[in-house]
Amino acid sequence: MRCPCGTGLPYGECCELLHLGTPAPTAERLMRSRFSAFAVNLPDYLLETWHPSTRPTELDLDSDVRWYRLDIESRERGGMLDNGGLVTFTAWFRSTDGPGSLHETSRFAREGGAWRYVDGIVDTRR
Repeated sequence: MRCPCGTGLPYGECCELLHLGTPAPTAERLMRSRFSAFAVNLPDYLLETWHPSTRPTELDLDSDVRWYRLDIESRERGGMLDNGGLVTFTAWFRSTDGPGSLHETSRFAREGGAWRYVDGIVDTRR
């Protein structure tokens, strides 16, 4: 199966590697792997890659929502030599209420060599 994150690679050669423990080298790769974790229902991975300062105590994913497309629109910093970064994206989904999208600018921090999702600003004007 193709990876849900949109790289065109097979899941086993892309986000599954991160889901199994390979560290994300950049903020964008972590963003892509987190989208794929939503798509393949891996709440433990989402919690593990959430920054401790903003991490919820639990995460229940809605089984009626199917995430199927990710468009990365921009990135600021978040490279291999940075300690912080921003990734702006649109994630597309289908639910029992019909199709929809989520537009967000996510903030990431790297501590101890590991990238973590800190928080995001959702654009509700779309």
